[in-house]
Amino acid sequence: MRIIPVKNVRAFTKSAEQKYDKKLVESIIAQVAKQGDSALKKFEKKFSRADLKTLQVSKKEIADAYKAVTKDQLDAIILAKTRLAKTEQAIKNQLKKITITSDGTKIAKSFVPIDSVGCYVPGGLARYPSSAIMSVVPAKIAGVKKIIITTPPDKQGKVSPLVLVAADICGADMIFKVGGAHAIAALAIGTRSIPQVDKIVGPGGVFVTAAKYLVSNMTSIDMLAGPTELAILADNSSDPKLIALDLISQAEHSADTRCCLITTSKSLAKKVVSEVDRLLPTLKRREIIKSSLQKNGFVALCNKTSDAISLANNLAPEHLEIITRNSDAISKKISTAGLVLIGKNTPSAASDYLLGTNHILPTNKFGRSRGSLSVLDYLKIQTTAESSKQALQKIRKPLKTLTDSENLPNHYNAVRNRL
Repeated sequence: MRIIPVKNVRAFTKSAEQKYDKKLVESIIAQVAKQGDSALKKFEKKFSRADLKTLQVSKKEIADAYKAVTKDQLDAIILAKTRLAKTEQAIKNQLKKITITSDGTKIAKSFVPIDSVGCYVPGGLARYPSSAIMSVVPAKIAGVKKIIITTPPDKQGKVSPLVLVAADICGADMIFKVGGAHAIAALAIGTRSIPQVDKIVGPGGVFVTAAKYLVSNMTSIDMLAGPTELAILADNSSDPKLIALDLISQAEHSADTRCCLITTSKSLAKKVVSEVDRLLPTLKRREIIKSSLQKNGFVALCNKTSDAISLANNLAPEHLEIITRNSDAISKKISTAGLVLIGKNTPSAASDYLLGTNHILPTNKFGRSRGSLSVLDYLKIQTTAESSKQALQKIRKPLKTLTDSENLPNHYNAVRNRL
């Protein structure tokens, strides 16, 4: 990992932005739109090396998956589901219908589930049953009628049994063996096998994230959620080994993750880099971790704490761990991170699974405007309005003023003729 002195926070932030091959992803989307299922099978053969006859996971495959998981794995999946559901149900319980009555006009706002969602569950270099839990559980609690999962198969054309069991336990309706940008295109456009959905949610690598962005003019998306980002804001009171382990834990996702330490302590910076180098040869998945930290990892060395806080807010990372003497006070100054993890005993690795928080989080600075995936992402605010002749009479004069101001006289005529 590089240690980089930060002289200008904004300039430093600009240099750290993600880039992707837009033309390649556009080409994949166009081929799916034109060729449908045959394009999906072609891309799976190219990327996962799977020669697929059918795209949908069968009931038998799901039944067989239960035989392939251990009791401990099953119990862990159920616990993760239960803890997340408790959080999501608490949010849902606060969403009551609102009715506003004023001068003869009644406005009602209620929270209604969207009809269908496509949940993307990553695969490839790792299995992510946890992502199936994180995307399906809040959809089910919201009351979504059709929940579809797409996830990459292995080269034998099979999906991880853990993913299938997690998806089934949480209530997914259909599961498809399709991953990457082409899966996102299929969910947005629809093919013979995969239905078009009203919204696409879930994390993914750089191509999946780019595809979500590019199809957002065809269907709604939750956010840009990937590749993984972790920033740790720490001072010289922190344990360098714990920081190194947390950086490593997120770097092992893939080579395009972005993990960094933000500190004012040159001594801590050197110790963390030294600890990463010491641990690396002993680690599983070390090639992925090494590639990620060499390519994208860094230590930002700031002159003062206010600069470190400013940099954290400008980076707007997916996860932000605060491990300082006054972690709670500093957390109150953070407004843009997807998830803020306070204190040395709140590692991002725990939040990925069992804290009861959702690990599908905004990346690419989307944290400036939203937080984690939740039941709110599967609901829309349905507004109804009912007016009376008397209510229209009361607003007649100011309505004419406004329609005249905008030079839209027929708007006023539509009201005047009712009176």
